[in-house]
Amino acid sequence: MSFALATLWHERSRYLPGILAVAFSALLIAVQGGLLLGIFSVFALPIDRCRADLWVSYPGAPSIDLCVPIPQAWEARLAIQPEVERVETYCYGTLFWGKRGGGIETCSVIGTRLDEGTLGAVGDLTPELRSRLMEPGSIVVDESAIDELGLSGVGDVAELRGCRVRVVGLVRGLRGIAGAYIFCSVPTARMLLRLGQDQATFLLARCRRPGDAAAVVERLRGYENMSAFTRDEFSLRSRLHWLLKTKAGVALGCAALLGLIVGAAVTSQTLSAATAASLRELAVLEALGIPTWRIQALVLTQSFWVGLLGLGLALPASFGSAALMQALGARIVLPAWVLGSAAALTLTMALLAGLVSLRSLRRVEPATLLR
Repeated sequence: MSFALATLWHERSRYLPGILAVAFSALLIAVQGGLLLGIFSVFALPIDRCRADLWVSYPGAPSIDLCVPIPQAWEARLAIQPEVERVETYCYGTLFWGKRGGGIETCSVIGTRLDEGTLGAVGDLTPELRSRLMEPGSIVVDESAIDELGLSGVGDVAELRGCRVRVVGLVRGLRGIAGAYIFCSVPTARMLLRLGQDQATFLLARCRRPGDAAAVVERLRGYENMSAFTRDEFSLRSRLHWLLKTKAGVALGCAALLGLIVGAAVTSQTLSAATAASLRELAVLEALGIPTWRIQALVLTQSFWVGLLGLGLALPASFGSAALMQALGARIVLPAWVLGSAAALTLTMALLAGLVSLRSLRRVEPATLLR
């Protein structure tokens, strides 16, 4: 181990390209994975930002944005569950927003209760904003969607599906991937989505103990004409639907896989070249009587340290790239398991590259020193 490190330090100019190749590979994998998660987490953003433990929908709802009206009377089914302490209505639907200057944009209307302790309202809606939304026809949008929707700012009035709406506030960081989110009250959402007074698109519930949510969901699944999910289940279901069942998800997945292949190829070629350049030094070890397996172990140990040093460079670079992308408006998520997976894959690639470079050792013979 110490000899491998001493060799790396002495021949650092030779192994530096390998370290940079590993760092680039790890950065590529982490950023591609984080970007993939970030893009599709937007579809589950309303789910993740609310405080509900349970979501009830029509049978087999694949995602939050693919929903049909359900009877509000189903609230009774949730209310009779002993673990449930609060039930409320949630309205969600996609509409086309016609801009004054011409053009159409897609928007997602989200209508929730606005009182204290509301389950469906995202945490970004402050008590002041929720108070303003109690006025019929009032809406809140993300500040990044102002220009997109052709609005001038707070206080501006527009027409959505033949109904007059007024912007009463702005939030930040709640931009939808397919269009702007429009936050409003349940009555306003029913007016915009043309829902009846006894209809909703989802029912939300909170348990006295969050750990009881799974048991309540299992019990509610006994009703054949509706579906029930915990918050985490429905969030994952929405993400996987867009990740696995849409061409966009397949394309981004292929891009992430391509990044992995490119990183593996670059790392393998760089380490193989470094090993080939060290053949005369390895031949000296052979001439001194060092067993072949020890020389092979030396090469693999060098590959391990090259991978570890590359990861040391990639970690801060990944966070820096994520911060830069977010500043430019992209959404990137780098949880610990993504970074850990990228590190494991990259280190494995470095070791596999070391194994591939062992082919060069077949030419290591003491006679090499005499040529």
